[in-house]
Amino acid sequence: MSNSSRPDAASFGKRADLQLLNRDIPRVDGPDKVTGRAKYSHDMRAPGLLYARLIAYPRERGTIQSIDVAGAMAVPGVVWAKALKEPGEEILYQGSDSVYAAVAAESLEALDDGVRAVLSVIKPAGSPVVTHRAALADGAPVVSRRRDATDNIAGARERGSAEEAEAALAASAGQVDLSFVIPVQHHVCLETHGQVIVPDERGATVYASTQAVKSEPRGYASALGLKQPEVRVVTQHMGGGFGSKFGGGIEAVVAGRIVQETGRPVHLLLTREQEFQLAGNRTGAVAHVRAGASKEGRLTGFLADVDRLGGTGGGSFAQLPYIYEVEASYSKARSVHTATDSNRAMRAPGHPQASFVMESVVDALAYAVGIDPVTFRKQNLADPIWHRQLDRVAAELGWGDHPHKVQPGKPDARGIARGIGFGVSAWGAGAQENAKCQVVVFPDGSVESRTATQDLGTGSRTYVAAIVAEELGLPINAVKAVIGDSDLPNNVASGGSVTTGSSAPAVQHAAHLAREALEKKLEVVLGAPVGGYLWRDGEVRSRTDKSKSMTWRRVAALLSEPLDVTGEFQKQLHAGSIHGAQGALVEVDTLTGRVKVLKMVCMQDQGLPLNRLALRSQINGGMVQALSYGLLEQRVHDETTGHLLTDNLQSYQIAGVQEIGELVALIDDEEERPTVCGMAEATIIPGHSAIANAIFNACGARLTKMPFTPDNLLNALHGEV
Repeated sequence: MSNSSRPDAASFGKRADLQLLNRDIPRVDGPDKVTGRAKYSHDMRAPGLLYARLIAYPRERGTIQSIDVAGAMAVPGVVWAKALKEPGEEILYQGSDSVYAAVAAESLEALDDGVRAVLSVIKPAGSPVVTHRAALADGAPVVSRRRDATDNIAGARERGSAEEAEAALAASAGQVDLSFVIPVQHHVCLETHGQVIVPDERGATVYASTQAVKSEPRGYASALGLKQPEVRVVTQHMGGGFGSKFGGGIEAVVAGRIVQETGRPVHLLLTREQEFQLAGNRTGAVAHVRAGASKEGRLTGFLADVDRLGGTGGGSFAQLPYIYEVEASYSKARSVHTATDSNRAMRAPGHPQASFVMESVVDALAYAVGIDPVTFRKQNLADPIWHRQLDRVAAELGWGDHPHKVQPGKPDARGIARGIGFGVSAWGAGAQENAKCQVVVFPDGSVESRTATQDLGTGSRTYVAAIVAEELGLPINAVKAVIGDSDLPNNVASGGSVTTGSSAPAVQHAAHLAREALEKKLEVVLGAPVGGYLWRDGEVRSRTDKSKSMTWRRVAALLSEPLDVTGEFQKQLHAGSIHGAQGALVEVDTLTGRVKVLKMVCMQDQGLPLNRLALRSQINGGMVQALSYGLLEQRVHDETTGHLLTDNLQSYQIAGVQEIGELVALIDDEEERPTVCGMAEATIIPGHSAIANAIFNACGARLTKMPFTPDNLLNALHGEV
């Protein structure tokens, strides 16, 4: 920035000098969203639009006997109806393979009637393979996608020495033996997967709900029978992705076919039921851990056995032991396939599952050797950043005055008990070096910051404008962020918390180049060399002679044509290693099994906070998502029929205002890196683990089965698994 001690190089500048960045910035798209002006893919319309819908088998396996679409084609307003599979074909799993027909019509009413008029006969394939137990049963049907598979097990891996871990465990002062059951979680994007495709002179414009605007033209070109340059993908606003929207699935393939065969625009987005059936999920798991600690509180021996439940996918589960240092460890993990939809990336893939296992084990060992769980954690975490974060979170929750730190509490006469629990997180938020940003300054003073990033609701549109405004000393509303279009300068897909770390350095570089170019023109007017100016409050002043200044509009008027510069990723502006600590205060009703989360606290580091308001929002969002995961969420199939029972927002429950207590989002300002990185994935990792540990601290019930529903809690209180 212009206030940098190195004006010749792109830099975000000293934190103390920043006027916009590292402060609370209201989101620039906030007014559009709250007034309804913001247009999502679901909202897009075009002349001659057809509404389309997929038809999917509601069970997990079957053989198609017949599909008759004649009745659908007889419905007034239905334009297209086709079988997508042939009689005799098998449906192999619940997911994209279960889609067997589709209908397109000129109105939603006609579409509903057309879908109901499709007649099909599908013979179920026998005993469903929808659970871990069913997949491993003797004689279970093989559901792996691998043709050479002889069972439902794949991807077995081992790490460490079992002999050394067993010896260390045997010598431990305190030991635990815990088995865990972690359910499949759905993304629950409020905007379902899909797109609106509009044929045009170029080829087609696709309004997609996607996390990867720049890379999507290739896939849609294939679906449409076009060349990649003939396809433009636009995502101005989207209603959540959480890792599930990195490419058009069966919904894109079918929509592309309808467009090709009718020549008309097509609106095809999944129904809510299909979103649960076809759009991916977070891996479930079954795990068993034996671990030990010394009397001084050091983790000594650790042995883990993990089954990943990723449906037809391999599943994801971070390596155990997780985050904490252990003297000797051994772990083995494998995938157990079921005939259900494949897992997809979901906010911090595999890490919340590993956190639940590891934090529960660490917590149990702390109590086993009689050491305060905060102290115990710090003794097994090498990086002191976690130490200060744990201390701050503990203080915020009143841990210093807590009455039962080294043994669980007991309920009062009403059966009510309160407890506090903790967990930590880590994330390596990387970056991709192909991000670019174009800044255009117009002679009338207008400024645009252009890059093909997408805003998933995380606030990237705001910092794309704010970084440029900071560099040029302008209010944020003086810079227009132009994003979400594949025709714009290259940027990255939003996954792995790489968006900010990739985009922000490129935006900063472009802003720096624009300022330098303007200062070259100012040199002949105000006399100072490049780097000799202070840009602030809509004015530019000479650093050496404050009497020499110009307003922004006068500076822009020096341009005879728009100033157009393109910045690129700057490696020195990114650093991606981040830490976090979370804690929860809960109230447990030991008579009914109900858990109430009274307060959650998260402290997070992330380099330079570009927008503190958005940063706290991301921290809060991570805590809410973790709370929902811990207390409520689980996919449930009928083991007899194979039907998915939780395919709507009544049976699949997510947290609402009644479940969410006080949230405290703390930004770790002791961490003063001058670089940027993403951080949102780390915030989802340990919250549910902290809640489970708080439940044990409250009443002595060690919950190793998620979610923490009343039945699971009451079973744990009575020693039942």
